[in-house]
Amino acid sequence: MPTGHSRDYLHLRAAGTSLVLDCAGDRLPRVVHWGADLGDQDGTGLAGLADLATASAARQMTNTLDLPVPLSLLPEQSAGWLGTPGLTGHRDGADFSAAFAVRSIRALRTPDLPQAHQLTVDAVDEHARLGLVLEIELTASGLVRQRATLTNRATGERPYTLDGLLLALPVPAHATELLDLTGRHLRERSPQRHEFTLGTHLRENRRGRTGTDATLLDLAGERGFGFRTGEVWGVHVAWSGNHRTLAERTPAGVSLLGGGETLLPGEVLLAEGESYTSPWLVGSYGRGLDELAGRFHQHLRARTHHPRRPRPVTLNTWEAVYFQQDIDTLKSLADAAAEVGAERFVLDDGWFRGRRHDRAGLGDWYVDETVWPGGLGPLVDHVRSLELEFGLWVEPEMVNPDSDLARAHPEWILATGGRLPPESRQQQVLDLGHAGAYEYLLERLDALVGEYDIDYLKWDHNRDLVEAGHSPTGAPGVHTQTAAAYRLLDELRARHPGLEIESCSSGGGRVDLGILERTDRVWTSDCIDALERQRIQCWTGLLLPPELLGAHVGSPVSHTTGRAHTLDFRAGTALFGHFGIEWDLTAAGPGERARLAEWVAAYKELRPLLHTGTVVHGDHPDPALRVHGVVAADRSHALYALVQTATSVMSPAGIVRLPGLDPDARYQVRPRRPGDLPEGPRRSDPLWWERPEGVTLTGRMLEVSGVRAPTLFPERLVLVEARRL
Repeated sequence: MPTGHSRDYLHLRAAGTSLVLDCAGDRLPRVVHWGADLGDQDGTGLAGLADLATASAARQMTNTLDLPVPLSLLPEQSAGWLGTPGLTGHRDGADFSAAFAVRSIRALRTPDLPQAHQLTVDAVDEHARLGLVLEIELTASGLVRQRATLTNRATGERPYTLDGLLLALPVPAHATELLDLTGRHLRERSPQRHEFTLGTHLRENRRGRTGTDATLLDLAGERGFGFRTGEVWGVHVAWSGNHRTLAERTPAGVSLLGGGETLLPGEVLLAEGESYTSPWLVGSYGRGLDELAGRFHQHLRARTHHPRRPRPVTLNTWEAVYFQQDIDTLKSLADAAAEVGAERFVLDDGWFRGRRHDRAGLGDWYVDETVWPGGLGPLVDHVRSLELEFGLWVEPEMVNPDSDLARAHPEWILATGGRLPPESRQQQVLDLGHAGAYEYLLERLDALVGEYDIDYLKWDHNRDLVEAGHSPTGAPGVHTQTAAAYRLLDELRARHPGLEIESCSSGGGRVDLGILERTDRVWTSDCIDALERQRIQCWTGLLLPPELLGAHVGSPVSHTTGRAHTLDFRAGTALFGHFGIEWDLTAAGPGERARLAEWVAAYKELRPLLHTGTVVHGDHPDPALRVHGVVAADRSHALYALVQTATSVMSPAGIVRLPGLDPDARYQVRPRRPGDLPEGPRRSDPLWWERPEGVTLTGRMLEVSGVRAPTLFPERLVLVEARRL
């Protein structure tokens, strides 16, 4: 059982986080405290938790309800809550407001994770004939996870129409600033900060996928919080379809973060005995964004299915050849990939029937005999002869109107009836709610993976869902589509246990913890421009650790922005993710290939650190200079990147602090090859940079005082390594 428990109060503790729940009476549990660890309460007894609840309780103000209005995990208007309700729905206009009474609470401490606590609350509203099960968990990494299952308990009556189910977590009054993320294709995860004012700040997604403008996390924190400073709280909805998150502050002094699935009208109708389970709402607390993000990283790495083997250096063919596929060109590209040290070769779009451009062929998942008269076998055999794994691009959930599949089964296209939705990328969406469409995709993918013993699928999803109706009724189908996509991925993985899958959705359009339960990495963005990637990878890293972030070395001139970057800047940026290459290496000169091979070798040497360590950021005051890195779990080793994103007002370069090390240990700090040579005016390099042995400083010195950075031209970086003595 959790520390300090009774029927009235529960204190859950793990990894520096406390969650105190007030379970007194028969109303749904209320959060008394979520945040920094309150310590062991056994000495004060349960009276201490009761006093904590009393100490935070407010008196009633004038012209308000006569009784206190609690904020439960599922906010209820029946309890007097007049903010955003947790449950919205009705039974033909009746039973629109629920008042759940708790029947039982079961608390569990798991033996294999003694610090991970789980709580199950069983409640019922006899008048509205609804049942509710709340699951609350404090994970070993300090994440708070909760979800709800609603059941229609009415017998022989009309169904219950569920319009929405939202779960909430309170945040304290000193969380006065909000940060969330927005963006677009090629510019995902762009931060925006603003004051946490009275009212509701709602981020609602109706795109049918996580979305390129998805907030990823809704964050509230102390004014000016950074990566290393200030208390901060955040929530994430672990769902790949329509969803919403909100930050709400009421005149009564209550502040909360909440989220759940966004349901289209009539999308969930619960007949007698039927249930709906919400996505997990996952909350994280930290002193600074690094600690908050670290809880997500630790949780993901603790999963039994988290990718454990070294992340292979991947060459993807897309920006090298696009649709111009022929076996000789691709063999030469595979040869060049093997030469620089790649370990996986992925054949991107263009291999299937009719796919000479992006306007036709989607849905016809058969190898195009006109391009590949012998099938993919000769290419696969050549790739494997080079000791490379073989991967293949697919986009199963989409269909081109110009395809044999769409002509044979127009009823398999998501539409409201009587008209097709507007096209996007000359595509429509295949309705996985149709059993025939689902079985067709499963058969085709199963056959392809089995025939060629495919190691890896790059699973794309290149358009938003608009007017996503299920034929022939036209009923909304986004929820069903999302659940069916999950089932398809699960079944394919069950049939092929060694198969790895990448979540790609116009790049970074499907990045969430729901899809990550079924995939092994995300394609972080279709933009490989290293300057853009510095920002995109940084903010995606609030949720995902580096090994799950696909990061490739692109061509010298970016295909999406036209910027030209040095190889060291491109490779040094890709180093802090799942490293890969998306560049026509057959056009690269011998010097470029040799230098790329150095970076590949460095990645292979460093990936045990990069993919298990703690991600840190330096909070540097100069916006033109970024400092980020990874520190080993035992703090014996660290790698930092000093990144000059633009020209700086300060000259020479300023002091940078290197965080995350053991404050009392001594470290040898020096430049790290191959990112050790600043490209710029060498006369202003700091003195320590030119010493072969570097400098020896304590972890406290490095975090408090720091070291002087070399002067860099804009859009350049260098690497600094620290090893404990």
